[in-house]
Amino acid sequence: MKLQNQIETLSTHKNPAAIVNVAMVPQRSPFRYPGGKTWLVPLIRRWLKDRLSPVSELIEPFAGGAIVGLTAGFESLAARVTLIERDPQVAAVWRSILNGDSDWLADRISTFELSKNSIRQALGSRQQSDREKAFTTILRNRVQRGGILASGAGVMKAGENGRGIQSRWYPETLRRRILAIAGIKDRFRFFEGDGIEFIRQNAHRRDVAFFIDPPYTVAGRRLYTYSDVDHDGLFQLATTIAGDFLMTYDDVGEIRRVAAKYHFDTEPVAMKNTHHAKMTELLIGRNLDWARFRSPSDQVFPEFAAQTSRG
Repeated sequence: MKLQNQIETLSTHKNPAAIVNVAMVPQRSPFRYPGGKTWLVPLIRRWLKDRLSPVSELIEPFAGGAIVGLTAGFESLAARVTLIERDPQVAAVWRSILNGDSDWLADRISTFELSKNSIRQALGSRQQSDREKAFTTILRNRVQRGGILASGAGVMKAGENGRGIQSRWYPETLRRRILAIAGIKDRFRFFEGDGIEFIRQNAHRRDVAFFIDPPYTVAGRRLYTYSDVDHDGLFQLATTIAGDFLMTYDDVGEIRRVAAKYHFDTEPVAMKNTHHAKMTELLIGRNLDWARFRSPSDQVFPEFAAQTSRG
């Protein structure tokens, strides 16, 4: 199996660059999500641990693949995790896993005989229960190019290593991930709806932390069905948050200007994908000094990263 993203991350701050250890990041999400945050997990651990009192609740208002929320739940980095997702397809998956249909979904995936005809038949179904919608969403996410769920994305042809549609369909792995999440479902709650409105309703709470990862400005329309976000309005809303928050964005001039407008701290983090393209994402918060501190353990060995970065 070829990795989805062989990722190396490093700080581009003026301090000497240090590589973040992604080799120690377990894969927990059933999604292979464009813009997924597996590479950020070591920094998320530090962010949630670097405080005087534990976070009572981590709120992820743009859940998507929810790797940050899942990490917080599995590793007890917050007493409770709340996921919010606007996309009804993605919402159906989280609702099924967390609200009682996890066994059915896991079994449906593990017994599905993958072929071009079976994919066409499953994705062509119009009358679906919520759990059937969850299954077809996972299927679409796994067999469409790049894991893109937005309209217009086609089913992969060559796939990885020439394996075609089979190259991202790991039924037993998906089964294990789904059942593992369901096994600790009491640590989570899920809402389908507007993440920005959820922030607004909970901004007064000092006991929570928000991880805010909205659709990005450059590729959002291509990658996500619900990509329309008032970015300036979101930053303005972040100024009203009484507790802590961490935002991630594409590192573009527009976002840097908005962050400066609201006097937020920024820290660029560079990463290298499987095509060896160097990309930079931006961390945004009130004070990111914790993200600039590097310890001797912040090292990565690419061969191990390659083995552990499979989506």
